[in-house]
Amino acid sequence: MLNIKMLAKELGISIGTVSRALNGRPDVNAETRERVLKAADRLGYAPNQSGRSLRQGTTNAIGFMIQTGREAMGESDSFFMPLFNSVQTVLEEQGMDLIVLTCSTHQDPEAYLRRVVSRHIVDGLILSATLRVDPRITLLEKRNIPFVTLGRSESGRDHPWIDLDFEHFARSSVARLAELGHRRIAIAAPASDLNLGFVFVDTYRQALAEHGLAFDPRLVLRGIPTEEGGLEIGKAFLALEARPDAIILVNEVLALGFYRVLQDAGLMPGRDVAVIGFKESPQTRFLTPSLTAFRMSLHELGTELARTLLATMPAYMNAFPDQPRQRLWPMQMVHGESEGKARR
Repeated sequence: MLNIKMLAKELGISIGTVSRALNGRPDVNAETRERVLKAADRLGYAPNQSGRSLRQGTTNAIGFMIQTGREAMGESDSFFMPLFNSVQTVLEEQGMDLIVLTCSTHQDPEAYLRRVVSRHIVDGLILSATLRVDPRITLLEKRNIPFVTLGRSESGRDHPWIDLDFEHFARSSVARLAELGHRRIAIAAPASDLNLGFVFVDTYRQALAEHGLAFDPRLVLRGIPTEEGGLEIGKAFLALEARPDAIILVNEVLALGFYRVLQDAGLMPGRDVAVIGFKESPQTRFLTPSLTAFRMSLHELGTELARTLLATMPAYMNAFPDQPRQRLWPMQMVHGESEGKARR
């Protein structure tokens, strides 16, 4: 691999001059700088990032921590890949790169993050899958490391976050089903300590009361966010003593398994059971009958995550002077045939 010493020898100038030219220092004249940059490009020179990081105290990289495994992520490629793309688009404008940090379901997320932090491989972090009490947030605050979370938590002081508006999702779903005459409304919530599950269930309970409907804890069904999870939830739904006439699914992929269970039992979504899913997705686009779900811009969400993080970092905050620190991400209900009127 061509190093800076070899590049200087090729050009017949000092290593110091080559280094200053590559780093855009003002004490190198324009002609020399252009000569160095052209030679570096022609010869395929790339700086040693590890050495540069040690000298500058930065890595010019941002880490996006996700938890892998179907139990944690479900079928979430259609969610995270657009986010990664738009986060990287913002970062590259600032000369930075995105590193996806994958924590398996067999690893402790806090221990994993401690290793990442100790290795100084990123300048800031985006955390997903936030827990109601999340020690990762406490860790990053103590270490004074810039970060933003995709999701809220009761941990932390006043850290930056963007969260999907699960309150709107739960409240508007209950309102729509009540408007259609449904009175016994179940929900499918996460089988984990994800904070979104607590927000979803709490708001669902409040929304029922607002419409004069009783809360029944037996109607809070839990499962993993996969098609198999939808199958299990569907079986539990049909096994309830007094079958509900509607269900709200906190993850859209659950609808794939849930539809199958209903159809195997000779029931039709929208006719016999009203179903509302969470997010429009490629996996559910061709369900029949069409699924009532919520629309959001993942491209804009990724862009805002990157901007929110950079706005907390001294080297970049001037580029994003009016960036909100905390924000609920809007969603719009898109009506499908699965929400059908109640049968009496």
